[in-house]
Amino acid sequence: MTPPMHLVTPIRLRGLELRNRVIKSATFEGMTPGGAPSKALIDHHRQLAAGGVGLTTVAYGAVEPDGRSFAEQMVVSPELCGGLRALTEAVHAEGGAASIQLTHCGFFTKLGRADGGRPRAPSRVFNAYGALSGIPFSQAMTEAEIMTLVGAFARASDLAVGAGFDAVELHMGHGYLLSQFLTPGINRRRDRWGGSLENRLRAPLAVVAAVREAVGEDVPIIAKINLSDGLRGGLEIDEATQVAAALERAGVDLLVLSGGYTSKTPFFLLRGGRPLRDMIAVEKSRPQRLALRLFGPLYVRRYDFQEMFLRDLALRVRRAVTMPLALVGGVVGRENLAVAAADGFECVAMARALIADPDLVVRMTRGELERSRCDACNRCVALMDAGGVRCVLDEPTG
Repeated sequence: MTPPMHLVTPIRLRGLELRNRVIKSATFEGMTPGGAPSKALIDHHRQLAAGGVGLTTVAYGAVEPDGRSFAEQMVVSPELCGGLRALTEAVHAEGGAASIQLTHCGFFTKLGRADGGRPRAPSRVFNAYGALSGIPFSQAMTEAEIMTLVGAFARASDLAVGAGFDAVELHMGHGYLLSQFLTPGINRRRDRWGGSLENRLRAPLAVVAAVREAVGEDVPIIAKINLSDGLRGGLEIDEATQVAAALERAGVDLLVLSGGYTSKTPFFLLRGGRPLRDMIAVEKSRPQRLALRLFGPLYVRRYDFQEMFLRDLALRVRRAVTMPLALVGGVVGRENLAVAAADGFECVAMARALIADPDLVVRMTRGELERSRCDACNRCVALMDAGGVRCVLDEPTG
């Protein structure tokens, strides 16, 4: 059985050659106790590299302490570089490459700021996630704070490259801060940072320019963007294609085409099961548990799973740009890889399928496996907060 060419063909992104086109998409691992990379995190990404992925992405590296949505997330800082270098060296030893996702939560947080103020965002908006922690509203950023944010992304990128990462991923999707700037219903500014799409793009493009200066010409910059926010007043596909074109002009090397708003449509991208019972069980805060019991069925909307569920939207972007694109969402096996290749997508990004089967790429390449065993139950999402992300099919109870 011949493996799909899309799976085994190398691709070059600036000075980086990936051995194949399969990317482990960033999914928060829950393996950073105290906000530091653990042995479990290193082993998690080493196993993915040993299993054959071309590029594995370490999830959620906040660019400053106030950029975390909760306390256990990493802040990319000099103090963490030793642990991060151990991770990149482990991945490289298995023949893979490593990227780190750099981001800032904006208003979507339940942590108070170090200065005691409210979380910053493009505009003042309601923060349901932080309401029970006493921070129900954000505060609009000043221009000086926006420029400080740009500098924070640049510093974090420089540190990441110094820790051995082969690429950096700028998170411009899922309702985090750069995504908040792009979303018209969230970014209600009336200055040069809001209003028209050109203005709403200003902060993300400033970040791209600063990161390029920090990392140099050889390091690829990847951006994760939304095809659709999945909410009223959100960014939709017509503007998403314009965002993609602007990022192409800015010199971004690869786009990961995603969707959904963690603070409002959390399962837009995690289509399939809605593990409310598990989410309630692992929640440490009693008020948050009660809120999930009472309002979870309303807040956590279920979206039915189908393979390659973002394909039609992603094809709109494919027709608008010539830059490399990674298709994400319901990519679970060899047939999906072949379709993505025929559609003209240079890469695919997989998450739950690789959580279920970290050696999926090697086994598909050998012709031993057609698709992942993942059944999209989404219980792995809840397990992030109970010892780290893993597939429940490996749990003793099944």
